[in-house]
Amino acid sequence: MEKTVFIQNLLKAALDAGIEAAEVFTSYRDSFNAMCNNGEVTSYQVATKEGLSLRGLYNGKMGYASTEAYDDEAIGMLVNGVIEAATLIEDEDVQEIYAGDQEYVKIDNYNPELDKVSEDEKIKFMLEVEQKVKNCGDPRIVQVGRTAISTSSNASQIQNTYGLNLSDRDNLAFSYVMAVAKEGDRVATGMGMDFGRDFYKLSTDKIAKDAVEEALFYLHASPVPSGNYRVIFDNHCMPDLMGAFGSIFSAEAAQKGMSLLAGQEGQMVAAECVTLMDDPHMPGGLASSGFDAEGVATYTKAVIENGKLNTLLHNLKTARKAGVKSTGNATKHGYAGTIDIAPTNFYFKPGEKTLAEMMEDVGEGLVITEVSGLHAGANAISGDFSLLSKGYTIEGGKKGRAVEQITVAGNIFTLLKNIRAVGCDLEFFGSSIGSPSIDAGEMTVAGK
Repeated sequence: MEKTVFIQNLLKAALDAGIEAAEVFTSYRDSFNAMCNNGEVTSYQVATKEGLSLRGLYNGKMGYASTEAYDDEAIGMLVNGVIEAATLIEDEDVQEIYAGDQEYVKIDNYNPELDKVSEDEKIKFMLEVEQKVKNCGDPRIVQVGRTAISTSSNASQIQNTYGLNLSDRDNLAFSYVMAVAKEGDRVATGMGMDFGRDFYKLSTDKIAKDAVEEALFYLHASPVPSGNYRVIFDNHCMPDLMGAFGSIFSAEAAQKGMSLLAGQEGQMVAAECVTLMDDPHMPGGLASSGFDAEGVATYTKAVIENGKLNTLLHNLKTARKAGVKSTGNATKHGYAGTIDIAPTNFYFKPGEKTLAEMMEDVGEGLVITEVSGLHAGANAISGDFSLLSKGYTIEGGKKGRAVEQITVAGNIFTLLKNIRAVGCDLEFFGSSIGSPSIDAGEMTVAGK
């Protein structure tokens, strides 16, 4: 059955079955992924996934059901599935199907030319990246660990029984390489990457150069003595740290007693130099959209402004419970997912100082460029973290030697309050979470 007809018939069938209000969410994803080694393609995958979910209110409870088939049998299955799921729900929180807003910002995150790039062109690009690492001219680069390229094209649509009909489309290309350096018995790796919606603006030179330089720099890295250090998290590292603690800004987590920011709206929760933005309208942003997963119009907001917590992130359910408006941060993990909460393009508003100027202010300390073990070493409820880290020393206000095999420990809530400066070097590295370099003040470091 043609999809438009299927959706119309499905929404009518839902109402006829006694479902008070219903919504159909459809998603389509076309993806390409390839990897190579020594000039040979070792992995190659082209996939298309399309599906649809129905959610609806039945006796005041929200039920969900999903399918990948568009036929009469699927209509009955979906309607019955929603009713059955709703009858099993014991949650007393009020939920709703959204009637819509008067205006929605139009977001253009789709480049039709990207979808026209041939698979041969993508593979050629990937092989060129690998070759440029091999031909970098430094004999210490002994291997290319992994080279990959991927593209994705996505479309989603929300329609409901109130007449709401919204659609969104985006695509993206992404490529990376891992370079391996060796000197004596020392081995180090480095990564280079590039991404964007214009395939022909991706740079094989940049990807290869970044990987080679990182691998060579960390070739002779070693720990520093344990102690307290002035620490700067650079603009590669800080987004990873914030990603691990993104749930602390969720109103749902707060309402469940799983965020220490609960009830802190209007209070100082960070240093005055800190403004944390959630910007769904950012041009080119990976999470930019004019509406969220419930059909609520999105808007740009300072979650933290000059240190003060303005708002947590809400969907319709948490907003109703808190007596506020939704912030337009409802999300779904795939068409079959339930409604959750997540930031959009989430970043610290940049300050005025360069990283070099921040290092000069610090004098002696560390710049952390990478943290690992985020799943095991970061507790979003307490805010505590203890993470294996690498980076480099700050000596006399300048970049010093490479550092690895150290552990940086702290607490995210304390860190936010102790921030001394926010840099001007805001970047997003293949993620919707970005940051400038951050002077985090003094932190505990375990080394040798």
